[in-house]
Amino acid sequence: MLTYDLEKRGSLARYDYLYRCIKEDILSGRLKAGEKLPSKRTLATHLNTAVVTVENAYAQLEAEGYLNAREKRGYFVNPVETGPVRENPAEAREKNREQREWRLDLRGTGSGTEGFPFSVWARLMRRILTERGAELLQATPHNGVYPLRQAIARHLYQFRGISAAPEQIVVGAGTEYLYNLIVQLLGRDLLYGVEDPGYSKAARIYGLNGAGCIPLPMDSRGVRPQEVEERGVQILHISPNHQFPTGTVTPILRRQALLRWAEEQRGYIIEDDYDSEFRFTGRPIPAMKSIDAAGRVIYMNTFSRSLAPSLRVSYMVLPPSLMEEYPRRLGFYSCTVPAMEQYTLASFLEEGYFESHVNRMRVFYRNRRDEVLAAIGQSPLSGRCRVLGEEAGLHFLLELETEREDSWLSREMEARGVRLSFLTDYQQRPGAAPLHTLVVNYPGTAPARLAPALALLAGLLD
Repeated sequence: MLTYDLEKRGSLARYDYLYRCIKEDILSGRLKAGEKLPSKRTLATHLNTAVVTVENAYAQLEAEGYLNAREKRGYFVNPVETGPVRENPAEAREKNREQREWRLDLRGTGSGTEGFPFSVWARLMRRILTERGAELLQATPHNGVYPLRQAIARHLYQFRGISAAPEQIVVGAGTEYLYNLIVQLLGRDLLYGVEDPGYSKAARIYGLNGAGCIPLPMDSRGVRPQEVEERGVQILHISPNHQFPTGTVTPILRRQALLRWAEEQRGYIIEDDYDSEFRFTGRPIPAMKSIDAAGRVIYMNTFSRSLAPSLRVSYMVLPPSLMEEYPRRLGFYSCTVPAMEQYTLASFLEEGYFESHVNRMRVFYRNRRDEVLAAIGQSPLSGRCRVLGEEAGLHFLLELETEREDSWLSREMEARGVRLSFLTDYQQRPGAAPLHTLVVNYPGTAPARLAPALALLAGLLD
């Protein structure tokens, strides 16, 4: 008789857990081809569960071809290739890394969650539920609810110097989703240029959508306009205000050259302004979109960095030349952000809570950065490293004095429970990034865990 403990199912439904258990027994060979399974009623009584639970599990197994139902005779196991079910080795390694409890993780991207204003957010959500009620259950406009787009437009004008109408703004669940929309809007037959080293997801998404995508080398001022022209790029994806992972800021003269290229070639620049809120010295760098007189810049930003990684609310600002084309080609898409989150975020922006939150978090992250820098200065690494790009953003670079290979250091530190990333991890072409340069993402870093990890790293440099 088949015996499974249905109480170990966790969050799975009973039938789903039973289906998985039987399937695993078939694939492993514990249940042989041709073997008859207990009747639905008999197994339900044995497992102390409802008959419908067994019925649904058997029905799913039959639909997938694991079982064969014979009229008035019961259910029999179909022949399948048996053996241990193995995960793809690369997928298994990545899964283990994500689930592993790290002593220290300097690779983690995004912001921390320490300062999230739970009480304010909860109060606004309750008010939205009361005021909007059934309206929250209705379909939202394809580009996002108007109050949120209006609030974003005001925020951009006040803090980024960007003049945009709410009609130019498209709200979506994460920048990755918006990248997909951009390819479908601009076309797969164009050549997209991305920074190298750079944010790899953009290039992967453009490529998976069938668009040509080439890496563009960078210097200390960002992507070179001459390289863009010579390589025949038509769409340029850059982060001119704080490039990831190098931290490079593109100066005004080069910005003007890139804008001139876009105007002359009738191309577009996708400006990813992912962490513009967090600059610790001087005034924020103006957005490239704010000086775009010809309307060739598509501006993108996200609230995942400034509020919380799981708040998947991002947006893009389309230039006037694309405002009619977008609803005509992509207006059939449904908005991917729930109405509740959109209305709550709109109130959060309009009532000044977002500005207050960013001001608090800017102080918090500056202090966290200073703690990390102090720990580095007091560690055995002091005198054997150089800090770069600590003035802005939620990461900085640490140039190490060593002859060890980056990949070797990563493996050895990973074996000791410390997760690292180097600039070379973000390059698409060999030699595109300098060696021995750590990318230190510090928002989620526990300063108390930093000292022993730095000591371990110092011991491996020789």
